[in-house]
Amino acid sequence: MDTIDGVRIAPNLRIAVVVSKYNDFVTDRLQAGALAALAAGEVRDDAITLVRVPGAFELPSAARLAAKTGRYDAIVCLGCLIRGATPHFEYIAAAVAHGLTAASGETGIPITFGVLTTNSVEEAVERAGGGSDNKGWEAATAAIEMAAVAAQLAGLRR
Repeated sequence: MDTIDGVRIAPNLRIAVVVSKYNDFVTDRLQAGALAALAAGEVRDDAITLVRVPGAFELPSAARLAAKTGRYDAIVCLGCLIRGATPHFEYIAAAVAHGLTAASGETGIPITFGVLTTNSVEEAVERAGGGSDNKGWEAATAAIEMAAVAAQLAGLRR
């Protein structure tokens, strides 16, 4: 039986980290977590591109554009949506999730979802804490693993 599995150490990867500036008191922490995970995975600083966008709604567009350059092995997307009193939260959350899924499918580049969708500021801050519980860390680690899986699967093409 063949087994294809991701790795967590990948010094030769090129990664784009796309971060929403909206709710930056949370997204800055997600970004720090993602960059720490990439460093732990031995991804070189000069192989990381940070892309800052206005809000979560803009993440799919920027991720798609970055993926289409052919420059990156994976894209990490980070944002924070906090539920309010209107249905706006549901529309944006759904649009972002569907948009990132579509961008990854269209381009063939792994795009990870580090977008918090929380009920409160407190929940958001908790998920952007230190260490490997930080959702930015989780998204970056998933990007490393998925880039390795994608490379292995690409090697199987005939």
